[in-house]
Amino acid sequence: MDERLISLDQCPITIENDRTGRSVETLKRAFADHLFYFQGKYESLATKHDFYMALSYTLRDRLLQRFIQTARTYDRQNAKFVYYLSAEFLMGRHLGNSLINLRLYNEIRQAIRESGLDLDELLEQEPDPGLGNGGLGRLAACFLDSLATLEIPAIGYGIRYEFGIFHQTLKDGWQAEIPDNWLRFGNPWEVARPEESIEVKFGGYTEAYHDAKGNYRHHWIPSHTVIGIPYDTPVPGYDTNTVNPLRLWKAEASDDFDFQEFNAGNYDGAVAEKIRSETISKVLYPNDNTPQGKQLRLEQQFFFVSCSLQDIVRRHLRHNPSLDNLYDKAAIQLNDTHPAVAIAEMMRLMVDEQGLDWDRAWRITQRTFAYTNHTLMPEALERWPVSLFETVLPRHLEIIYEINHRFLEDVRRWYPNDDELVSRLSLIEEREEKYVRMAHLACVGSHAINGVAALHTKLLKQDTLRDFYRLWPQKFVNKTNGVTPRRWILLSNPKLADFFSEKIGKDWLKDLDQLRKLEPFVDDREFGERWQQIKYENKQFLAEHIWSHHGIEVDPNSLFDIQVKRIHEYKRQHLSVLNIITQYNRLKQNPNLEMLPRTFIFGGKAAPGYFMAKLIVKLITSVADVVNNDPDVRDRLKVVFLANFNVSLGQKIYPAADLSEQVSTAGKEASGTGNMKFAMNGAVTIGTLDGANIEIREEAGEENFFLFGLTAQEVQQLKSQGYNPQEYYRRNSELRAAIDRIISGHFSPGNPNLFQPLVDNLMYHDPYMLFADYQSYIDCQEQVSQAYKDRPRWLRMSILNAIRMGKFSSDRTIKEYCNEIWKVNPVKIELEEYVQSKAGLKLENSSRS
Repeated sequence: MDERLISLDQCPITIENDRTGRSVETLKRAFADHLFYFQGKYESLATKHDFYMALSYTLRDRLLQRFIQTARTYDRQNAKFVYYLSAEFLMGRHLGNSLINLRLYNEIRQAIRESGLDLDELLEQEPDPGLGNGGLGRLAACFLDSLATLEIPAIGYGIRYEFGIFHQTLKDGWQAEIPDNWLRFGNPWEVARPEESIEVKFGGYTEAYHDAKGNYRHHWIPSHTVIGIPYDTPVPGYDTNTVNPLRLWKAEASDDFDFQEFNAGNYDGAVAEKIRSETISKVLYPNDNTPQGKQLRLEQQFFFVSCSLQDIVRRHLRHNPSLDNLYDKAAIQLNDTHPAVAIAEMMRLMVDEQGLDWDRAWRITQRTFAYTNHTLMPEALERWPVSLFETVLPRHLEIIYEINHRFLEDVRRWYPNDDELVSRLSLIEEREEKYVRMAHLACVGSHAINGVAALHTKLLKQDTLRDFYRLWPQKFVNKTNGVTPRRWILLSNPKLADFFSEKIGKDWLKDLDQLRKLEPFVDDREFGERWQQIKYENKQFLAEHIWSHHGIEVDPNSLFDIQVKRIHEYKRQHLSVLNIITQYNRLKQNPNLEMLPRTFIFGGKAAPGYFMAKLIVKLITSVADVVNNDPDVRDRLKVVFLANFNVSLGQKIYPAADLSEQVSTAGKEASGTGNMKFAMNGAVTIGTLDGANIEIREEAGEENFFLFGLTAQEVQQLKSQGYNPQEYYRRNSELRAAIDRIISGHFSPGNPNLFQPLVDNLMYHDPYMLFADYQSYIDCQEQVSQAYKDRPRWLRMSILNAIRMGKFSSDRTIKEYCNEIWKVNPVKIELEEYVQSKAGLKLENSSRS
């Protein structure tokens, strides 16, 4: 017998499926197959984008294996689901995240290198989908990552915007908006499910009738309908087989094309309905400064809510005989007030469509829904004109009136003779024009109401939602936000992540508190030197990006002082600008002044219709133009505005930061999550006692946080006493000099009045108390400079900030939601080993439709 055959029998060959295998050789074959058979290209004809698409499909195969097994397991177990409804999902790029969560990064890098390509170049080919505006959407993305990592059955529901948040460019220092056409070259990560489409009604009128049992009912006769097409994006957990769906809805017309109109020569009219319907999912947050914009926003919110709830009901009834146990099988979380109309829509579905009586439907609704509030600012709590609601959603307005009637009857019974309380709690704001208060609807229709930081929740109870807290204190809980360490450390800062893993292993990636095991190394010289080297290399990487994209040379040895977030007056980017101008004035007075070199880096988008925020962007870029080119400064100050801040740019910025600017007016920021990302990567925070800053300071240690400014209570006291910003201007010479420098036109030559609206707002109103906090901020910045000069002290502060941030992992947040609000348990997913003889379909019967 041939000895070679004997040896082969004794050492059987492992056969991998090219769709699911993990070896380098299998990955190379799969990559080549996708280039040929999906992209239809051969090597010399393919572009970098073709190679990116082929690699993405290679990863998607491995995701879909887990995705299908996850769905099959949930189906078999009739598992309880978390349904997370959010108008925003700012997911970031999928390829890099999938590589690390599937733990295929090293194998893919080798396979791509052996194929003659550079993985980093392919990663840069992926567009960054702008399906969110900032923290709200990014939080939702972090939550989906943690839900999958913790093996929690979950589906994220949102809108598949054709154009996401605009692409920001700078023209003459002004923000300019360009459409974010992220779908231009296709999206390899999604799976269209047109067979699961949903019909959504709009407009029209209602008719009352009695059903066969004599029950009083309503029938909604819409003026038009829109079809919601679901697109599923697989969201993998880290080092687990769980892959949950993000289901985004695209709006399409129920009748795409009117052939008779076309034949009559009315070509525009033939596709009018298609254009009208598809507008609903066209753009994230259309400008609502016009009546048409307001209507479109309401239509967007109802569209994705109705699609999602109909889908949830359909899923539930597939495994359960009725909706009576819905709350045992579904936990629906409203991410802010955008999806709050879900309360009324669920009642419509149960009462009108499923025939449940009102009390039974209301009990189910309240036990199924929970509401996360994300704002303390009353103007940000959504409300819709009753007249608009009646036009767009006539049946829902009737339902809201009925909810309100029953609710206020209870309030009058609990608190007789308190008409003011009744007025404040009403779902309808009774003014000259009536409004539907969406936050009130969410509070009444949910069994849990949570804030997103300890201070935020406290202020909700004391102020924003105090009347609801008075009624239902048991509903209110705090769930401090968190971020996923997989994207914000492992993917963003791989050198630091490798350093952590060398010292304590890799378990910290699923239990961030384990980083505290590194505290004994804080004063270790070798550990500190490695830490400093990693930070310097990250700063060097960002400096190269700044030079290549903005043509500004910055010194990695300078202190990187960074503020990146949505541009808004309450976030006070202009307070940081006043500090820059103050330092600039000092140098102009004394060019030989010894000053710690600093690079001030800003990034963020202003809402297109928010004039004051766009003027702040222009002020930053104008100050940068002057400071960066003034010979008296001699590179001791550099100012950079990084255009088009998004998730991918954030991954370059957070690891490079020395100082994290978190300077919002105390009592205005709900939580913040950028503050967590900075601290996790070793940045030290300068900030007010606002949002999650308070808890970051508690975790890092007071001595490792630069605190300034009024507290939330002091802000309220000062306002109640009659705050006069002009007094601060008159008394403080450096503040006056900074403002006068702006007024003089020094930063706007040829147009000295350019920044007058901003200056006037500060001088005569200053609603966010910049002048009151100015001196405290300037003094605190001097403390920062002294600490940075003391390199051992700064190093210690940096290390302790990073390794004490375990609380701010989104895994911790999600565990709290699961245990205290959703009452949902993990479901383990087991993958079946590939066996070639069992490959192929084996249907139980052949009569499937």
